[in-house]
Amino acid sequence: MWEQLGEPILPVLQGMLDANWLRQQVIANNIANVDTPQYKRWDVVFAQKLKESSDISLARTNPRHIAGDTPETVKPSLIQPEKTSMRNDGNNVDLEYEMALQAETVFLYNLLTRLVSDHLGMLRTAITEGRR
Repeated sequence: MWEQLGEPILPVLQGMLDANWLRQQVIANNIANVDTPQYKRWDVVFAQKLKESSDISLARTNPRHIAGDTPETVKPSLIQPEKTSMRNDGNNVDLEYEMALQAETVFLYNLLTRLVSDHLGMLRTAITEGRR
């Protein structure tokens, strides 16, 4: 019962936090390799996969039914974008673009941590019936 207390929003928020943490690490790695010849940048795909999983909500009434991704089970994946311009040394990292992605990722991570904190605060208020 306790593990279902934050359902369905907390597992989705946890997945989003994990994806943003991974994205922050990937961006830092891209920035660290900005001057490495032949280095190809990496990116994290999560938001599109999350959107696709929440478009259709299917119920499994039998364990033998095919299981689709639900928002709670979507995991981030790493990709190397193909359509990026390269410099003469073969490196395709654009420092300004990576810094903008880093700022966006930090902002989103802070927003998500605030949402988790607020949700847990609402649960605490509901459990204690508003008393302190």
